[in-house]
Amino acid sequence: MSASPSVSPFSGIARLGFRRPAAGGKTVIETAFAASPLRLLTPGNHGDAAWVFLASLGGGLLDGDRIDVDVDVGEGASALLGTQASTKIYRSPASGPGSSQRLSARVAAGAVLTIVPDPVVCFAEARYEQTIDIELAPSAPLWLVDGYSCGRSARGERWAFDRCSLGLALRQQGRTVLDESWLLDAAHGALASRLGRFEALATVLLAGPMFASARAALRAQVDAVPVRARARLLESGSALGADALVVRFAATSVEELVGTLRDRLAAIPALLGDDPWRAARERVTHAPHAA
Repeated sequence: MSASPSVSPFSGIARLGFRRPAAGGKTVIETAFAASPLRLLTPGNHGDAAWVFLASLGGGLLDGDRIDVDVDVGEGASALLGTQASTKIYRSPASGPGSSQRLSARVAAGAVLTIVPDPVVCFAEARYEQTIDIELAPSAPLWLVDGYSCGRSARGERWAFDRCSLGLALRQQGRTVLDESWLLDAAHGALASRLGRFEALATVLLAGPMFASARAALRAQVDAVPVRARARLLESGSALGADALVVRFAATSVEELVGTLRDRLAAIPALLGDDPWRAARERVTHAPHAA
């Protein structure tokens, strides 16, 4: 365990380091620290990667919560980050600062990073800001899924949050290949009417040589789907240079989105040696706490 940094009452800090032993074998978690409201769960898996699932006390982020996750994946190591459940963003009072979450990751040469959290769910009147910043060394692969939903539609909270800001940056070998921000702000117009029939959105990033065949298959599937009026799902892919692909999804339900993602990315679990979407639900409940 690393030394515990000082934190404010509303700060949740996680520091994670992954290392491949010199003698070979599975990746080990070299550094693991978490401060409230964060907890770290470390379920086992059949692949070479070390898995860490983030959970929060209270099941979500309250007004004023600031989550800061810092990740180092050492040379040749393999790491997977997920969440125990959807990240719930609770209501922020009019005078409150809202909540935020930042993930910064550095992936060394020959290392692999997989980030597959459950979708973010913003409750009515929530304000949320998220940034993801990833630096990949040469030959370092990345699989990232970043999704969010309209909120608790069954309770009449469909796109009822006040503000959601999402930033995503990817650098390969020091070169920026993606740097974007999404902003959904009720002050710019009613979100429900602007988003129409769609209730879930997601971005998928695939980068690095390990996922070359999966990128080609995903791009072929996405390009083969015709755009139809009132379609339940829209998807569009764009190459980021020769070694990365970004795909956007918009679906009429979270179930439609998750089912499509699992179908489109069905080849990847075999590359990882285990299926995080299936195995995580079976194991994370009984996983030991890393911090």
